[in-house]
Amino acid sequence: MTSRSSNRRKKIQKSIGQAEPVVRWASLAAGAGVVAGSVAAGTVSGLAGLFARTVVTPVKTPAEDLEILAVVQGESGLEIILPVNEETTVPGRYSLVFDGGAGVARIGAVASFDPRDGTVQRQIEEVYSGDITRAVRGRWTGFIYPDPRALGYETEDVLIPVENGSAPAWLVRPDGESRSAEALPGDGVWAVMVHGRGSKRTEGIRAIGSARALGMTSLLISYRNDGDAPAAGDGRYGLGTTEWKDVEAAVAYALQNGAREVVLFGWSMGGAVCLQMADRSELSSMVAAMVLDGPVINWIDVLAHQAKLNRLPEAVGRLGQWLVSNKAGRWATGLAAPVDLKAMDWVARSEQLRVPTLILHSEDDNFVPVGPSMELAMKIPQLVSFVRFNLARHTREWNVDPQKWDRAVRVWLRAVLASPRPGLAQLTV
Repeated sequence: MTSRSSNRRKKIQKSIGQAEPVVRWASLAAGAGVVAGSVAAGTVSGLAGLFARTVVTPVKTPAEDLEILAVVQGESGLEIILPVNEETTVPGRYSLVFDGGAGVARIGAVASFDPRDGTVQRQIEEVYSGDITRAVRGRWTGFIYPDPRALGYETEDVLIPVENGSAPAWLVRPDGESRSAEALPGDGVWAVMVHGRGSKRTEGIRAIGSARALGMTSLLISYRNDGDAPAAGDGRYGLGTTEWKDVEAAVAYALQNGAREVVLFGWSMGGAVCLQMADRSELSSMVAAMVLDGPVINWIDVLAHQAKLNRLPEAVGRLGQWLVSNKAGRWATGLAAPVDLKAMDWVARSEQLRVPTLILHSEDDNFVPVGPSMELAMKIPQLVSFVRFNLARHTREWNVDPQKWDRAVRVWLRAVLASPRPGLAQLTV
């Protein structure tokens, strides 16, 4: 802890008469930041190798690097005081994971914000596990429920056969009370929900309500290298080029258990995974639509953005991409096979997209730039609808405005799935 941080913490503790907690979070950007810090000490090839390896290597234990300055009693319950940063001041509801992942708390509205002191105070809506009053660090996350049961959903724990074993999934069926007037006829449409890089099944819980209102069964899956499903042989992300096979297995499971067609929901890298499944799978004809939140539409754009964001020389970023996408880069990446980044540029491949797609993306996404999402929608507006959000950070569109997110998804899906021809439902929200 820096002296400045320590002094600020002591100041707050003195003012409230108690000692309290701290937090952290890890991402590709955080890993790339390590690379940036070593620029002066390494060669371009060495830095590019480290950058490339960071891109494809799963983080086993996400860092809890957000300092918890204090937990205090507010007017309506416990409140938490955190340092001001790009995440902690954004409106909406989030989770704080602490105590090495053993503790989870749902964090709500901003109660007070003092930019002069560099602190923000937010409501603690619920503590699902752990003692947050004793926590000192945590990780700010976009999921807000630890499992579907926390929302009162009857949930089945199922196993989906995949390469190297079985992948656990949550199965949530609709019920009569959750159906809205917009519900689709019959019970044959399943929502297969695919989380993003470094995340887990919890990411898709936010979409269950929208799916249930339409009468859809929700299948929240795990896939290789996410810590729940069996790891890939090389222990590396394929950025969508390998993970799609696990989504295909989930679609097969759905079809074997009553689904007549599926809608793929994908967040961040999960969007890239869904696009690959819809492009490469023998079951792609069973994918009726895709709903993508903050998706990676073009990995080349994302990696260039991350290199620039972390102040890497342009040559390092370009070489890092080359190492990921060529066999000669295996020494650096550990990949069993190279990743074809060009095959995942859907702006360039727009004419090959066949599935009606809804993209929800924030212009303030700090991790996956919104540009390629907008470009894809502009190139094929008859097939791709785009809904813009603001303020939300990466894949936090629902967190900032759940009503807008839910309305957009329901209106679009209802129109697309009820239409005899694909791609007819353009959306204005």
